[in-house]
Amino acid sequence: MSTTEQRVAVVTGAARGIGAATAVRLAAEGRAVAVLDLDEAACAKTVGAITEAGGKALAVGCDVSQSAQVEAAVGRVVAELGAPTILVNNAGVLRDNLLFKMSESDWDTVMNVHLKGSFLMSRACQKHMVDARWGRIVSLSSSSALGNRGQLNYASVKAGLQGFTKTLAKELGKFGITANAVAPGFIATDMTAATAARVGMSFEDFEAAAVSQIPVQRAGRPEDVANAIAFFTGDDAGFVSGQVMYVAGGPLN
Repeated sequence: MSTTEQRVAVVTGAARGIGAATAVRLAAEGRAVAVLDLDEAACAKTVGAITEAGGKALAVGCDVSQSAQVEAAVGRVVAELGAPTILVNNAGVLRDNLLFKMSESDWDTVMNVHLKGSFLMSRACQKHMVDARWGRIVSLSSSSALGNRGQLNYASVKAGLQGFTKTLAKELGKFGITANAVAPGFIATDMTAATAARVGMSFEDFEAAAVSQIPVQRAGRPEDVANAIAFFTGDDAGFVSGQVMYVAGGPLN
């Protein structure tokens, strides 16, 4: 593939937060971006931000845990933007609880969206990357992969995505495809606000407590994560694969 050809990126969970910031950043890098989320209408703000800046974007509604919807979504991206060679597996949900309170549904929902969704999206997109002999897959892990009270399901999938990433890197490398993971620490998003509510704290107090433990002494922003993703999806990262980058404002141990 010519480096001057506009590459097509798919970002899941891109209606808000880290996904939206990533979609906007990749568009600024010259990518045509498919903005995927469960509710297509919710993608309008992200798409608008991209198009108003002169970029090209497409809103697509998709439940990434459903194979038929994934295949349909990727087919629409191919038809309307072109074959995707960049995939960012960002879609995620929280169903936090302690083990003895966690329902089977809480477990299954988180597993299906994060892990199965990343599998289905990667499987659907990789054929286009193989054809192009160039591809980038970035999956969102988390510092919670190291273990976090009340997040047994979430910590498990985020750790699982690291193994998923390393295996993709080994399987797909010979086709010019890299696979990497970005593991955010405390990032100020709707998700972290939901966690604050779960533990009974105001978001301001929750953020202050987190910042007190972060060496750079500030909360992370979605754009901080988008910057790392932009590196992994670029031409200059072709010899970087199977890696996990923690974007957490300092070491975690």
